[in-house]
Amino acid sequence: MKQTNAQLILHFLKGFPPFDALTDEQLQTIAQEVKVLYLEKDNFIFKQNEPLHDYFYVVKDGAIGVFRQSDLVDKCDTGDVFGLRALIRKDQYLLDAKAIEDSIVYSIPSKLLEDIIINNPKANQFLIASFATNTRNPYSDEDKGTLFANIGILKPETSNFTEIQSAKYSTNPSVCEPGTSIKEAAIIMSQNKVGSIVITDNKKPIGIITDKDLRHKVATGIHAITEPVEAIMYAPVFTFPKNISVAEAQIGLLKNDLTYLCITKDGTPNSELIGILSQQDIIVVNGNNPSVLIKDIKRANSAESLKYIRAKAQDLLKGYLKQSIPIGFISKIITAINEAITKRIIDLSIAEFNQEPPVSFAWLAIGSQGRKEQLLYTDQDNALVYEDSTEDIKTKAYFLKLAEAVNQKLAIVGFKLCPANMMASNPKWCLTVSDWQAQFSNWITHADQDKMALFNIFFDYNYVYGNQNLVSSMSDYVFETLETNPIFLTYMGRNAIKKPAPLSFFKTFLVEISGEHKNQFDIKSRAIMPLVDAARVLLLSHHVKDINSTIARFKKLSELEPQHKALYNSCINAFRVLLRFRTKQGLKHNDSGQFVDVKNLSKNNKLKLKGCFKPIKDIQELLHGRYKLSQLP
Repeated sequence: MKQTNAQLILHFLKGFPPFDALTDEQLQTIAQEVKVLYLEKDNFIFKQNEPLHDYFYVVKDGAIGVFRQSDLVDKCDTGDVFGLRALIRKDQYLLDAKAIEDSIVYSIPSKLLEDIIINNPKANQFLIASFATNTRNPYSDEDKGTLFANIGILKPETSNFTEIQSAKYSTNPSVCEPGTSIKEAAIIMSQNKVGSIVITDNKKPIGIITDKDLRHKVATGIHAITEPVEAIMYAPVFTFPKNISVAEAQIGLLKNDLTYLCITKDGTPNSELIGILSQQDIIVVNGNNPSVLIKDIKRANSAESLKYIRAKAQDLLKGYLKQSIPIGFISKIITAINEAITKRIIDLSIAEFNQEPPVSFAWLAIGSQGRKEQLLYTDQDNALVYEDSTEDIKTKAYFLKLAEAVNQKLAIVGFKLCPANMMASNPKWCLTVSDWQAQFSNWITHADQDKMALFNIFFDYNYVYGNQNLVSSMSDYVFETLETNPIFLTYMGRNAIKKPAPLSFFKTFLVEISGEHKNQFDIKSRAIMPLVDAARVLLLSHHVKDINSTIARFKKLSELEPQHKALYNSCINAFRVLLRFRTKQGLKHNDSGQFVDVKNLSKNNKLKLKGCFKPIKDIQELLHGRYKLSQLP
């Protein structure tokens, strides 16, 4: 019976990271040692300040709440790992963990963490990336199943996230045997146009010769070219596994004063050589980091060249997601790149006209771009505001021409023209400051469903280029108008709950019942936008300006309303998961990621999504009560 239980445990664990990186033999060892805990609701697994257990834990069924005093910090669902931080610190627990519903938990001895998981290269790499990218919140919901370990390998204060990307290396290194003459080795290096050659014995690396060795040891006459390479080779070599990160490579090169590292099958000198990594390889990797891309954007002279750079940013996005970089960081980087591209396009367009703008203006990103939440190639959403002018017809003609040029260049880069024409080239959205103020006033004082939708899109504007004072004047006017029309927030509250919670009564996904996306789940409309809309209206009620992103809005709300801090934090975590999930879906299917085929989702992904839906339901209930929406006609 024990063997049968072990097999069931093995089958379960292999579906979740980092156990999915282990071999069946390693999983079998772990499964044999697992203790199964059956917990009734409100039973504790460990308590704050309690001495360290010699175990860490995985949720099999049910849910475990992690609490700081009485505040729920995290809810751990099926497949989630917890209790690791204390093991790494080798200190008492700082939080409470208890069952928030009847649960089954697997208890795994801590020695297996060190003996098997950390020593498995793939699992260890997962631990490194996970710890490095989530140190600010050790119980974040952002990526369920993420572990936080190996502090000594990668410091949490690492600020260059390129450093935890996998390093790229040459998979075809030049090699020779120990008895090869120095002359023959030099000829091989010259023919292959490389600066090093690895000396191997039965395909295992035992030494290395570089151009430097030839200069210092042969050209000086210390050794003759007829001598064997083993006479001048550097030994022993330093070896790493194929999934070495840039950070580890940099440390290895600097610590040992090397210019090359050998890559072997298992990362040790006792296995086959599969590649070689040089300092130049590290430079190439860093050449695709955000700061370099921004510099390239500023030097670009055409939309076509900007298209190439934006494609490199898309590769950066994929790498960040693969390495479990926090979605908030990713959003900031991609937003900065998108804004830099837009600024360069505006400069190029103005230069093409050979005419400076007749009055000052500002370019605005709106919608998801304005909230700095646009990660994929989606439709353009932008607007333009310009200074009031006595020659309005002529001035407007100039800015419409400019906006058209900018929109077309953005389309070349990859941002499609908006089907709904929510772009600055539309005369409706290319207006003077006074006209924009009148527009917002009309939306607020004569609200209906259409005007509410327009307000929500255009209110999430973000300054990108030009005269920022014009944008500030618009913002001041909008908030003054809102203060004299408080009923508008009530209508906004009603608009924010128009989409029901994403799950049906039977806890199945609410999918589209007809049309092109029949039986698919609309993650944007049913999950992401309810959080976006709620954050907007709640923060507007506090008359807070210049905070546009959804996460930043909820963070500010948690400061302003500490009594609801747990709810707002859960909304932040849910939004992060949803945005990451949508981005991955979009990259996978080369689309906007809006519609998800639920039938093809893994059980783990279904659980991850469903875990985000309770905060949506809770925030909608808060809006319902705060704005007394049941009393509206």
